[in-house]
Amino acid sequence: MTAAPDDVLARVAWSVLAEPGDVVAGELVTLFGAQESLAMVRRAVESGPDDLVGRLRSGVSFADGPDRVRTAIVAALERWRPRAGGADPNAAVTAGTAVGARLLVPGDPGWPTALDDLGPHAPFVLWSRSEQDDPVGAAGCIGAMAVVGCRANTVAGAEAAAEIASLAADAGVEIVSGGAYGIDAVAHRVAVAAGTPTTAVLAGGVDQFYPAGNHELLRNVLGRGRVLSESPPGTRPTRWRFLSRNRLIAALSEATVVVEAAARSGALNTAHHAMQLGRPVFAVPGAFTSAASVGCHRLIAQGNAQIVVSPRDPITAVLTGTDDVAVRSRVAETVVLATDADPHVKRALDALDRRPLPVEEVARRSGLSVDDAADALALAQLEGLVTPLAEGWCRR
Repeated sequence: MTAAPDDVLARVAWSVLAEPGDVVAGELVTLFGAQESLAMVRRAVESGPDDLVGRLRSGVSFADGPDRVRTAIVAALERWRPRAGGADPNAAVTAGTAVGARLLVPGDPGWPTALDDLGPHAPFVLWSRSEQDDPVGAAGCIGAMAVVGCRANTVAGAEAAAEIASLAADAGVEIVSGGAYGIDAVAHRVAVAAGTPTTAVLAGGVDQFYPAGNHELLRNVLGRGRVLSESPPGTRPTRWRFLSRNRLIAALSEATVVVEAAARSGALNTAHHAMQLGRPVFAVPGAFTSAASVGCHRLIAQGNAQIVVSPRDPITAVLTGTDDVAVRSRVAETVVLATDADPHVKRALDALDRRPLPVEEVARRSGLSVDDAADALALAQLEGLVTPLAEGWCRR
């Protein structure tokens, strides 16, 4: 069933207001619908959280008691406040139309129902660019497989990715990846050459292909595949959006193959999401001396991924719906992308550019509350990463 126009606009407004994967936003939309929850939040931003908290019942996934409901809502309102006044869905729709993007919401023809497995972390909308309305459906693909890995791949890694993607294309399996340099680009390129649909999931808006060096490749993807994003046109790709994007790659795929991954590769984050969803994960082994294979070896050693003995192994899992060794879907703590930096600091730093920005603008760009953005900038100043000026904050 296709959503009503007002509900579509409300979902677009939510995609402007909240960062990808915001579980509180997702719970509110699930409980009250996109329109009503948006109206409730706008009132709460103006008049306080009491009425909104009063409408909620305990037991939802982001809180398990009245006090925690209030805490979650208050924190969320502070995150959303910097964008609340400028969440214009019509501007986003106009920008999407200008580049020929198709707007999809749950229930639309072409909406990937596998994304519904993400629950409250599911995207509110998708922006899809393609030369076909439904390239995956039109091609009759019988499954989808994510092929991911590091950007600085080795020759052996590129060869492994190409062989796996080629066999998947021959079997009629859609190739899903992130459009990045390295293993992602190899997988997309093989699918394009084979005439098999491939999906590139971007961390920013579909109006600006990123990275710029893959612009021609991503244009070629549009011929038989699609470029997707949950973020509205004009959204900049940032580190935290890449990590959020990875959950979509995992959810769109029946299996995930990590071809090469260093110790802190974003591909491990994709594997983490696949395991949370109970989807099989495969890892290609490399030389024990190769830094590009450390992450793959850890996945295998910890029992979180099946070793790729034959390039057909992950394809068999997609076609049969099982993996040969029943890889456990437990999530090892070490699989999560590690970082020594405070995540709020990283988001605040990503929001800065060459000209000074006031803290309110840093908050709006980063999706943090003004207080959290101020705290993050203060920490960054202590580390010598930013400088406060009369006009605002800038990087050193």
